Amino acid sequence: MLSKEQRLTKKKDFDLVFTTGQASYNKIIGVKARDNQFKYSRFGILVSSKVSKKAVDRNRIKRQIREIIRSHFNKIKPGKDCIVITLPPILGKKYSEIERSLIQNFKKLYLYKITIN
Repeated sequence: MLSKEQRLTKKKDFDLVFTTGQASYNKIIGVKARDNQFKYSRFGILVSSKVSKKAVDRNRIKRQIREIIRSHFNKIKPGKDCIVITLPPILGKKYSEIERSLIQNFKKLYLYKITIN
C-alpha cells in the first residue's frame, strides 16, 4: 500500500497532470507525469469501467499496479506526480506483463533513476 503522501487524491492534482503532463502509452497501460514541488513522487491509478464492469477485476488491477509501484518506488525519481491509466487489453494479463509495461512507460518518461535490462 502506498502511504498517504505518495497518493494523488485531489481532482485539482489529477487535472494538473492531465493538462500539463507528459504522456507515454503502450498497449495495456498509459502514464502521464509532471513535476511537483515536493521531495517525493505521488501516484494516482485510473481503472475505468470500460476495462471491466466488475469491481473485483478493477480492484485486482489497482492492487497489482500499487504493488509494482511500491516495489520499484526507490528506483523512481522523486518530485513527480504520475497517473497510471489502464486500457481494456490489461484484463487477463499476468503480473509480469503489467510490470514490464509499466516500467517501460516509466523509462520512456525518464522517471527511472537507473536502467534495468
